[in-house]
Amino acid sequence: MSFVKNAWYVAGWSSDFGEALVPLTILSQTLVMFRASDGQIAALEDRCPHRQLPLSRGKRIGDTIQCGYHGMTFNGAGKCVRVPGQDNLPASAYVDAFSVHEAHGIVWVWMGDPAQADIAKIFHLEELGHPDWHLHHGDKLHIKANYLNVAENLVDPAHVSFVHPTTLGNAASENVPVHVKTSGEAIVAWRWIRDAEPIGFFKAFGGFTGNVDRWHYYYLHLPSTAVIDFGSADAAAKLDEDDRNQGVRIFALHFVTPVTEDYTIDHWAHLRNTALGDEAASAQMDKMFRIAFAEDKEILEAVHEEEQRPHKRKPIRIAIDKGPNVYRKRIRDLVEVEATEDLGEPVHPVFVQHD
Repeated sequence: MSFVKNAWYVAGWSSDFGEALVPLTILSQTLVMFRASDGQIAALEDRCPHRQLPLSRGKRIGDTIQCGYHGMTFNGAGKCVRVPGQDNLPASAYVDAFSVHEAHGIVWVWMGDPAQADIAKIFHLEELGHPDWHLHHGDKLHIKANYLNVAENLVDPAHVSFVHPTTLGNAASENVPVHVKTSGEAIVAWRWIRDAEPIGFFKAFGGFTGNVDRWHYYYLHLPSTAVIDFGSADAAAKLDEDDRNQGVRIFALHFVTPVTEDYTIDHWAHLRNTALGDEAASAQMDKMFRIAFAEDKEILEAVHEEEQRPHKRKPIRIAIDKGPNVYRKRIRDLVEVEATEDLGEPVHPVFVQHD
C-alpha cells in the first residue's frame, strides 16, 4: 500500500453530513459518519465486530448506531452500549473511532494513530475566511486512478497547454520555462506567461480582450492537498510576481482523498479575490472548472488503465518531472516511516556503529 495514514484527509463538505448515516471509504478503510445532536460529526469503523455487517446498513438511534443484523449498538466513540439478550458488554465489542475536524465547511478525518491526531497539522491557507476572498465549494471528482497520479498532476504546469487548450491553457505557454522548488514543506512549480492572449477561462470570467500577463503557481502539500494559484492582469500593468492580488486571482483547491489503490476522489473548491458573494459568478466558474477537470479525469484514467497492462520497458522521465519525482520520494519515505517503529537510542547498546 502507498497510503500515508498519519494525515488528515477530506471526507466531504459540511453539507454532506446530517442525521443520516453516510458510508464512505478512505485509504481502503470503510467508515460510517453522521452528525450527532450536539452538531459534532462522528466517524466510526463501518463494520460490526460480531458478524461484520457494515454499521451503515443498520439504523441510527439517537446518537448511537444499531447494527442491522443482531442489534448491537455503538455510540459515537465506538463503544458498545447494548447487546440484546445479555447484560454484560464484552471488552472486544467496540469499533474504531476516527478523529474529525470541521472548518470552513470542510470535514477532515484523521486516518492514522489517534495519539498523533493534531489539528495543527490540517492544511490551512491564510485567505480561507478572509473578508477579501470568497470561498466556494465545488464538486467531488471521482477518478478511477491511483491518488499519486492525481496529486502529481496538480504540481505539473506543463500539461495545461496540451490537456486544457480551451479552458486553462493555450499554445502561448508550451515552451515557457517551469520553475520548481522542492526545499520547503510544499513542492512548488510555477511560471509566468507574459504579454500573451488570455486563456479561455479569463476571457469568460475576467473579461480580458487584449493581451495579459498570467501566472500558474502549483503548491502540493503532502500527502495530497494541492493549491493552484492562477490569474491574469492586463499586460500593460506589468505586474511583479508579488503583486498578484492586483489582478484577477483565483486559488483552485484540490483535496485529494485516496479511496482505494485504484480510485480517488478530488474534492475541489475555489477561492477568488473578485466577484465576492456573487453566486452567478460561482456558477459560471464551476461550469468552466467542470470542463477542465473532466479533461484531467479522462487523461488520468487512461494512464491508470495503461499502467495495469504489462509493458516491456520502464517509463521515461523528462525535465518537467522534477516536482512529481520529489513528491513520489517523499511519499515513499513517509510510508516507510509508518511501516516501522523507532524505539530510540538504546540505553546499554551492544551494537556500536563507527561510520
